[in-house]
Amino acid sequence: MFSSFKVGSRSKPKALVVGLFKGQSLDADTKKLDTDGSILAATKRAEATGDAGTITQAFPSKGYERVFILGLGDKSSFDVASLRNAGGALGRAISAAQITSVEFGLSGAMGKLSKSNKVQPFQAGAMLGEGLGLVSWSYDDLRGTATEVKKHPALTVTGSHTKFDDGLKRGLGMADGTNLARTLSQTPPNIATPMWIANECKKLARKTGMKCSVFSGKKLKDERLNGLINVGQASENQPCMIRLEYTPKSGKSKAPIVIVGKTMSYDSGGLSIKVGGGMVGMKRDKDGGCGAIGAMQIIAEVIKPNRPVIALLTAAENSISDEAYRPDDVIEFRNGVTVEITNTDAEGRLVMADGLCWACEKEKPEFVVDIATLTGGVVVALGSTYAGCWSNDDSVFEKFNDAGIASGERVWRMPLDPEYKALMKSPIADIVNSAPVREAHPIQGAAFLEHFVEEGVKWAHVDIAGTHVVKSTKGPFNPGPTGFGARLLAEVVERC
Repeated sequence: MFSSFKVGSRSKPKALVVGLFKGQSLDADTKKLDTDGSILAATKRAEATGDAGTITQAFPSKGYERVFILGLGDKSSFDVASLRNAGGALGRAISAAQITSVEFGLSGAMGKLSKSNKVQPFQAGAMLGEGLGLVSWSYDDLRGTATEVKKHPALTVTGSHTKFDDGLKRGLGMADGTNLARTLSQTPPNIATPMWIANECKKLARKTGMKCSVFSGKKLKDERLNGLINVGQASENQPCMIRLEYTPKSGKSKAPIVIVGKTMSYDSGGLSIKVGGGMVGMKRDKDGGCGAIGAMQIIAEVIKPNRPVIALLTAAENSISDEAYRPDDVIEFRNGVTVEITNTDAEGRLVMADGLCWACEKEKPEFVVDIATLTGGVVVALGSTYAGCWSNDDSVFEKFNDAGIASGERVWRMPLDPEYKALMKSPIADIVNSAPVREAHPIQGAAFLEHFVEEGVKWAHVDIAGTHVVKSTKGPFNPGPTGFGARLLAEVVERC
């Protein structure tokens, strides 16, 4: 839609964006911009309802080529977060009109709201920037000679307030990290192998000043990362654990926040092979890790927190060969917990167990969060509206809840209880990787992972299996990956 964005003044922007609340008339400041009455006339048309995200266009006789009248919804219940979706709708309209520069004139419409502290220019700019940036994501990298690829222009955006422009920059930065996660998700498994993902992390580290180290081969054995070794041993694409570290200029002595991301570059189900059409789309089983990588970009370039943040990306391909791990195998992890394999398609929790063990033992964290496309059961429970969230600490969950509301990547708290851990008991080892019953399926996953969190370590588990992709247009997202987790995790870090 747009190849890039520039926030700054332009002498003659081609278009103007003004706001209109539902059931309201034009405010005095917007009327001053309406030099020939075309904006007022456009608001009289039937489609100019003022509903949130609606777009009505006016065509002045002089000055701007056109004016986009952006519906802001009901004034009495206006929520600044609604501007994220509105920014997506606006981006589609600007792109369709082939406009390359716009000026925002929303201060008049939202003036009273600003005075009441219900919305500030920075917040408004940030939400619109996110919407514009998110809707502009596309993936044409693999189009060949049989497809004519449309070139996307750059867009210059500016507002009438410095803080609004600052907000736009933040929002576009948040979207950029999310779009990185979406691009990684969309990349097919014959390209996006574990080591390819590791190399992308190295590129990101060079770009942002972070540090990146990769554990593979003998290093995995030396560190007893046996989940990765066993899950990845059937594939010619060797597994690895990627450690990506952000270090602040000050505050280095603070305990780090550690993110563990499930990064399965492809999941065939292994010997417990996925049947029917169940294997299609399994390139997205890396989306927890993709969201973590996107978050690290935002953290390094936008948030810049005064504390260390570390991402551990457990990357492997779950394939099939005579080297594959089997149902009935027993694996011992570096914390001494033994796991009986009952289903090789429950592999994500095995590689994440390595990351959790490492995070607790090696990183001495403030708290640990793991993020994964872990279970189909969470989709049954919560659909595509909320991600499931489990936590052993109320204050950590509250940070995720607040960050979810701010980012639009909302979470719903799910239970942790000793009775669920009992479901995971093995007759011959400590636990099984998949219980023989389907009840409480997403909670089983959390109950398994909890065995690899040291007592006293604060922890949250986020299951994004229902939210990491959309099948149809939804707000600023077109069909495809959402990059869920990138903005959520960045917002959490900012609150710490």
